[in-house]
Amino acid sequence: MKKFNEVKALIAALEADADKFYNKSNSAAGTRVRKGMQDLKNLAQSIRLEIQETKNKA
Repeated sequence: MKKFNEVKALIAALEADADKFYNKSNSAAGTRVRKGMQDLKNLAQSIRLEIQETKNKA
C-alpha cells in the first residue's frame, strides 16, 4: 500500500506542472511532467510485479 500512496503523491505533485504546460504553454513544465510520468510508469510496474509476486506466494 505504501507504493500506491507514492503514486497518488506523485500525481498530485505533477498537477501544477501539467497545468503550467497545458494552460500557460510552459515548455519546461512539460519536460518535468514527462519525467514524472516516466517515474510513474516505473513505479506502476514495480507495483504490478509486487502484486504478482504476492499472488503467486498465496
